[in-house]
Amino acid sequence: MGLFDFLRSDEKKKEHEAAEKAKEQVEQQAAPSASGPSTAPRTPADAGTKYADAAEATKAAADRMAAAAPPAAAPKITPPPPPKPMQAAPKPPSAPPRPAGAAPSPGSAAHKAVPVPPKHAPVAGKRTYTVKPGDSLSAIARHELGNEGRWRELYAMNRGVIGGNPNMIHPGQVLTLPS
Repeated sequence: MGLFDFLRSDEKKKEHEAAEKAKEQVEQQAAPSASGPSTAPRTPADAGTKYADAAEATKAAADRMAAAAPPAAAPKITPPPPPKPMQAAPKPPSAPPRPAGAAPSPGSAAHKAVPVPPKHAPVAGKRTYTVKPGDSLSAIARHELGNEGRWRELYAMNRGVIGGNPNMIHPGQVLTLPS
């Protein structure tokens, strides 16, 4: 017997016990009470015919309990306040004008959408490398710097040219090489 079979048999057992309890309650209510005359059948054979099944007996018991219970106060329902008239949304403060050649700030949405041009043109004393098709930062670092592990240094120096993804370098980009 599996775990689920055990659970199913437990559920069936509970259902059966509930039906037996309901049947006992019906029989107890059908038995003559000492407090006065009853309209319930007096014999056990008649008691079994009053309700067809346990569900009907349970429903009848619930109806009797609801009838005997004091009426509950109706909850107060307050209508929602009427909608307010639409007002124009306040305009956000305009940003101060930027100089013509300024790059977007790293936190702005424009920074993510527009590639940033290099901040400085390569200085005459610095070495540069023009990216060729098939190049990668690690290959450039291996050939030009002697150690492919220095690709991170190469990327850090040229992040403005390369952008946010070090794997996306394009032919024609001019990279500044560290000394």
